[in-house]
Amino acid sequence: MRELLLSCLEDEAEQLSDVLLDLGALSVSVEDADGDTEAEQALFGEPGMEPEVCAWNRNRVVALLPDTMEVDELLHQLLLTGVLDETKLEWSLREVPDTDWVRLTQSQFGPIEVGDRILIVPSWHKDEQACLDVGDRVQIQLDPGLAFGTGSHPTTHLCLEWQAENLPDGASVLDYGCGSGILAIAAKKLGAARTLGTDIDVQAVNSTRYNAQVNEVEVEAYLPDELPGGQSDVVLANILSNPLKVLAPMLANRVRPGGYLVLSGIFEWQAQEMITVYAPFLPLEVWREREGWVCLAGRRPLD
Repeated sequence: MRELLLSCLEDEAEQLSDVLLDLGALSVSVEDADGDTEAEQALFGEPGMEPEVCAWNRNRVVALLPDTMEVDELLHQLLLTGVLDETKLEWSLREVPDTDWVRLTQSQFGPIEVGDRILIVPSWHKDEQACLDVGDRVQIQLDPGLAFGTGSHPTTHLCLEWQAENLPDGASVLDYGCGSGILAIAAKKLGAARTLGTDIDVQAVNSTRYNAQVNEVEVEAYLPDELPGGQSDVVLANILSNPLKVLAPMLANRVRPGGYLVLSGIFEWQAQEMITVYAPFLPLEVWREREGWVCLAGRRPLD
């Protein structure tokens, strides 16, 4: 097991941590780069004096990486997002002893409430379901596994909220970049008809199929080259901003006339640029913001 250490300034630490998790880091922590030196900075003071930004002037962001992750490719993807300046990039690797990281990660995820319509329950908490105030909420049993999408990240939460409030009953749905399958599974449980999922990662496709089976819903999951043609009433894409730009013509064309396109994985400061990129195909606007991330939504004009 390896950790990637990246140096960054105070205002970069939060965004960098979020992007590393999106790109597949198993966990991310932030340390004082000047720790144990004369320049060490106390982050927390007396009660009521906590800082607005939980980072230091100079930070070391530490990302735990899967054994299969290529560091050079990860750094390339980081630079593409714009959260780091290539001319100031400082990084190193260090080995860490093996431990049961899966069990450690699982312990961090409890039941998640999404508005008043969705409840996500990991299998290791399923025995607690009887103690939860479920009401008439849709319940999704989901284990994070190796694919992104547990419902805890703001972008996933935003897409789930949009579906809970806006998904037409009986709509056909395409989840592009399906990860764990959480958005596709939610769509089916909220009343969608035919639902497709696709991802470039074969592990994500397998995860989506497995999680759909666990939740007793039918979701068709494919690699992109195997995805059936046609258009859907709702197309969801919760991926990073640069792929969203490249995929704009294809994603827009996947939406039937009068249907909806819902995008997330976008920082608030990237929203206007994304709206401009998609403007030739369909109008988008910020539907909702959460913790610096946005969900963009729009409807394709009728032909």
